[in-house]
Amino acid sequence: MVQAGSKKDLRFVIIGGGMAGILSAIKLQEAGLNNFTLYEKGDRFGGTWRENTYPGIACDVPSHLYSYSFAPNPDWSHVCSPGQEILEYFEAVANQYGVQEFTRFGTEITRMEFREGQWHLETDQGESDVADFVIAASGVLHHPSYPNIAGLDEFKGTMFHSARWDHSIELEGKRVGVIGSGSTAIQIVGALAGKTRKLTQFQRTPQWIMPQDNFAFSDEDKQNFRDDPEALPALRKELTAVTEGGFSAAVVGENPEALLQIGKLCRQNLEDSVLDMKLREKLQPSYQVACKRLIISPNYYPAIQHSDVELVTESIKCVEAAGIRTVDGKLHEVDVLVLATGFQVDKFLRPTEVVGRDGITLEEAWKDRPSAYLSVMVPEFPNLVLLNGPNGPVGNFSLIDVAELQVDYFMQLVDLVRNNSCTEFSATAESATRVEAERVEATKNTVWVSGCNSWYLDDRGIPAAWPWGMQRFRDVMSKPALDDFELVLAAGNS
Repeated sequence: MVQAGSKKDLRFVIIGGGMAGILSAIKLQEAGLNNFTLYEKGDRFGGTWRENTYPGIACDVPSHLYSYSFAPNPDWSHVCSPGQEILEYFEAVANQYGVQEFTRFGTEITRMEFREGQWHLETDQGESDVADFVIAASGVLHHPSYPNIAGLDEFKGTMFHSARWDHSIELEGKRVGVIGSGSTAIQIVGALAGKTRKLTQFQRTPQWIMPQDNFAFSDEDKQNFRDDPEALPALRKELTAVTEGGFSAAVVGENPEALLQIGKLCRQNLEDSVLDMKLREKLQPSYQVACKRLIISPNYYPAIQHSDVELVTESIKCVEAAGIRTVDGKLHEVDVLVLATGFQVDKFLRPTEVVGRDGITLEEAWKDRPSAYLSVMVPEFPNLVLLNGPNGPVGNFSLIDVAELQVDYFMQLVDLVRNNSCTEFSATAESATRVEAERVEATKNTVWVSGCNSWYLDDRGIPAAWPWGMQRFRDVMSKPALDDFELVLAAGNS
């Protein structure tokens, strides 16, 4: 342990104005730490829900669970509400807690370097800032991934990524092509069937579809949520128990029976919903249910059978001026081409240039692949916390619950600085290596390694996700194991 001078007026910078950034700003204010700035590259709050506005967008986590624990919303319209409602919810909470007063919109952090005990930051506006702590709440679903398909530049129609939806384009009367078969593509097809001249989905890999009864809450339900102070907490507790004991436990190998039941539901959903055997065969995955991120949809199977919808499973050879040519030689003419091809989920803080102790860059630290101690801290990058960082519970829990636990964990470390126990903290390389080895070993018990290709898998084919149940995550986040940290001690301490 190293000794250094203590700090009094602690300054924070938050990067990102999405769910986790708003949460961080609220928690700092609650702790009486008002010397902070939130930098948001966009023009409004919302993160993923600001960036993604495509038809049919919704969250597959129940809305009363995908809410801040301290800000329940009695007015959710459905069990799983549409994206616009979610965006409005986050903006309303941000306004309620005065987060906008601390926020710089339209400003992106381009570089940050830790030197002389502080973070020195630069923005794309040519400005600079200095902070004792940085909270990276930049998320993972905001760097679109574009497909490597020959001829994309040759297309003469309108083309855009699903996360850059062009609402000025009228789709009625148009031939629309959708490349992709993940959750986004499924939602788009479900929303657009019957609303275009022709809708063609280009599927590389079929997906298991979990049925969903996404019923609407009645006015009576909403009034009860407002009037009964116990109603919403009770519902949240019930949803948490069902989600964590069922799906979340199933995918990490803690509840095999639940995984079997999920499999039966998905297979039955396909058999009951799609009677055409040829189409059913195209939609039948060859891998185990939940190996890829499980898709929940109330309307995809009816949509893909609509008279104006076609499912194309032949591989794409190239894009031409008039449309897409598949390997069987057929040209599928389209007027509008939607790239529902996901995101670069390994970016995290990047492309921001991040320089830690002794000049080490984040690119160097992550030269093999992104990794972080318990998904929140990278060795040699002191006083920097990553919310929903590498190898966290991205595929099995509500990310709001995850972020709340991570922020509370970080605030306990900040308290060490506030009470002059230390001035800097960072996970040691040894602890990060140990925890990562334990995580890699545990992934062998998860359904994600049962034999499929998915965006969960890293370059080694190992799931880049938390491979245990939520209770274990709560336990490790409840109190930092200080033996795993390098602490720079305040003057006068030993």
